[in-house]
Amino acid sequence: MKKIALMAVVAMVGAGASVRAQAPPQMSPATAEAQQAAEAQAPTPHAVPANPFPPVNLKNFTADSPTTAEVNDFLKAVWGYDDNRVWNVAGIQKTAAPGVVRVVVFVANKTQPDKVSQNEFFITPDGKHAIAGAVIDFGANPYADRRKMLQEQANGPVEGAASKGLLLVEFADLLNEKSKEAQDTINNLVKDIPQARLVFENLPAEGSPYAFRAAAEGGCVRKAKGDAAFFTYMQAVFNHQQRLTAATLEPALSAAVTAAGADPKTVAACAVTQAAKDDVKVSIALGAAVDIDQATLLVVNGRIVSPTSVPYETLKQIVAYQAQLDGINVQVQPTLSTLK
Repeated sequence: MKKIALMAVVAMVGAGASVRAQAPPQMSPATAEAQQAAEAQAPTPHAVPANPFPPVNLKNFTADSPTTAEVNDFLKAVWGYDDNRVWNVAGIQKTAAPGVVRVVVFVANKTQPDKVSQNEFFITPDGKHAIAGAVIDFGANPYADRRKMLQEQANGPVEGAASKGLLLVEFADLLNEKSKEAQDTINNLVKDIPQARLVFENLPAEGSPYAFRAAAEGGCVRKAKGDAAFFTYMQAVFNHQQRLTAATLEPALSAAVTAAGADPKTVAACAVTQAAKDDVKVSIALGAAVDIDQATLLVVNGRIVSPTSVPYETLKQIVAYQAQLDGINVQVQPTLSTLK
């Protein structure tokens, strides 16, 4: 399952005809809550003056849990960084699968309020996960567990802030073109948001001995010369990436090691040891544990984002918003590059 569909938004597109509102004889707590909201006509946190959404249909609220407030809290955590997006919870329904609840949400943009889409996702019986093409955590802070795991276990090369409060973890493959493409973006994030701490974790392509070897040598450079040397090595490998072949790999890696100030022969000998290989495997296992299944992805305090799939200013907005949700006031610097 790909995680990109769940990074900046929950990918949950559905369709269906609206029906006339009709309250059932006995209301569930969710139905009663929806009726009270409709009667009070209280604006939601993301309401617009001209409400673009159809009236709440009380017939579509048949499940006791989650509540409308809980769904809104979840959607705020996932979508709240986008001030242009507005939504309205249109249904919280029981399904034929025991304990599985269907949530229906109407979504629009403030700039195009006449274009309303109907979206849906499903909540698991334990109330802790949402299913929308893939399984993600559900709740007001759906990224908390992943954030905690990475704060404890992401031990790769580091640059940026000393604090782990705003933690960016990059999972990348040194021989992957997208990883190279993303690096300028990630480097600029660290410059533009001084509170951010970046940790690099290797995710070499499965079955690629060359990518694994490049990762292992990077780990040995770090052990010999420190984190700054690793990032120099990484950039040097990226710079020669397009010309790498089986024949040119060794000299290219040697040149990158030299650029980082380390000894190529010493690093090459280190890279084939079991300890160096195990370090790479630990990084790969960490990626799997936090639902990373491809390079390059960036995890922002637990939120998975593709640094190559969204405009740079939007990416900065997501980072700042996630930091705010986690109680961190960031000072976003003006963008110094022309990244798009």
